Amino acid sequence: METQIVHATEYRNVPLSVLNESKTNPRRTFEPVALQELAASIRTQGVLSPLLVRPLTENGFEIIAGARRYRAAQMAEQSTVPVRIVNLSDAAALEAQLVENLVRSEIHPMEEAQGFRALLALDEPKYSIEQIAAKVGKSPAFVASRLKLADLVPAAVEAFYADEIGVGHALLLAKLPAEQQAQALSACFKEGYNNGAKPARILLPVRNLQFWIDSNILLVLKDAPFNKRDAQLVPAAGSCADCPKRTGHNKLLFGDDLGRQGDRCTDPNCYAAKVSAHVAQTVAAKPELVQISTAYGGQKEGSPVLPRNRYTAIQDEKPKDKQQAKRPEYKSCKFTTEAIITEGNDVGTIHKVCANPTCPIHHPKQPTSRNDEKWKAEQDKQRKEQAIANTTGLRVLAAVSAAVPVRLLKRDLLFVMEKLISVMDENRVEMLARQHGIRQKRDDGGISKTLTAFVRRADEGTLSRLMVEASILLASSRGNPATVLKEAATVYKVDTDAIAAKVRQEFTAKEKARKTPQAAAKQTKKAA
Repeated sequence: METQIVHATEYRNVPLSVLNESKTNPRRTFEPVALQELAASIRTQGVLSPLLVRPLTENGFEIIAGARRYRAAQMAEQSTVPVRIVNLSDAAALEAQLVENLVRSEIHPMEEAQGFRALLALDEPKYSIEQIAAKVGKSPAFVASRLKLADLVPAAVEAFYADEIGVGHALLLAKLPAEQQAQALSACFKEGYNNGAKPARILLPVRNLQFWIDSNILLVLKDAPFNKRDAQLVPAAGSCADCPKRTGHNKLLFGDDLGRQGDRCTDPNCYAAKVSAHVAQTVAAKPELVQISTAYGGQKEGSPVLPRNRYTAIQDEKPKDKQQAKRPEYKSCKFTTEAIITEGNDVGTIHKVCANPTCPIHHPKQPTSRNDEKWKAEQDKQRKEQAIANTTGLRVLAAVSAAVPVRLLKRDLLFVMEKLISVMDENRVEMLARQHGIRQKRDDGGISKTLTAFVRRADEGTLSRLMVEASILLASSRGNPATVLKEAATVYKVDTDAIAAKVRQEFTAKEKARKTPQAAAKQTKKAA
């Protein structure tokens, strides 16, 4: 028997066979266990809440809201279900589906995103974000962030639906360009080990992902070396002021971030292209500029770029004390000239340097009296005493470090540690890195960058020790190192005398072991 449908607005029971699920329904996922529970309830009590439907043909209805109840009724082998029949346009039907599903907590955020995007895509009537927000009782910022979820790459969508990442992670990923999302998705996890078993991925908190994005992708535009308003620097990219990838361009998405860091770029590749274009433009305009790298080591043959050990960077600020004023980087000479960094950190920035190897101030000559035995003995003695002092200092520093408790959050430790590294000179940074077994690699961006990468991977205990060590080294550069170490040793109850005595014993043993073969060789030669 065929059921004839009359276009009307009313409540009635209709057969399941005349109902059809809507293609525009934002709900795409149906949790099997919850569906089974609903089916069990329907078997005993029936469908308590009518489905919202509209006439589809003369012999059928389209389900506007109630697809989950419809599927559960099928599983419960019901013949009919109660419905409320209404005449709705396509736009009104889509709007009703959204409103109906948004009041239900189990709807997935990705389904919301697809539903909002479908509303925006309607030709008639036209919706804005603000209008959608008013319809569903949400804020414009909420709707904008949900819409952004539709820009997630497939791998991120799959992880989101599989509950491998949360909505907070997904929202942060969705704000990034598609080519950056895969790398950022990997940063959501860390490898965990359980009694030697196969490593498993552990989801990190949202704040960890935010910190990784801030450190590796988002670039503060106020620090950019190029003119942000120059649309011709990279014509294909245009001006940063008009760029939609700038955080300030979309305040609904990035409003919370603008106050802390200011306007930022979300496209590192575009930023790097502009930096490269700026460097090329600057060098072409001023061929006399010296090109320098912040990395140590040799350069490729024919390269005009000087490595870090081939020049002395002159500090712009005045020395803070007499001891600092004696250091070469706080002195100027007749060879001082401007240079542009073209490799390493802070590429594109201009600095003052002395790159003349004959400069007596920044590249002083070594004493020439190498054959003077008395001078050599004095030099050996000084080197030995300096080596003992350095080793003792490092041992005391390590002992103080071992006594440091873990108290601060990792976020706080990372922030403080990175700030300390940024104000330490190259020698102190290298000392701190060597203390933790870090060696400089060629062309890796400098020891500061290598140490910063190590810091970001370190645990809270290591960060705490690093912070105390860095504080001691930084204080030593501005005062008496022995006094600073003594104060630290007092605070952490470290026996400096015992450490110094042990170091002297080690040096004496090494010297004795070195002299013994020499004495034996002299006796053999004399006997011969």
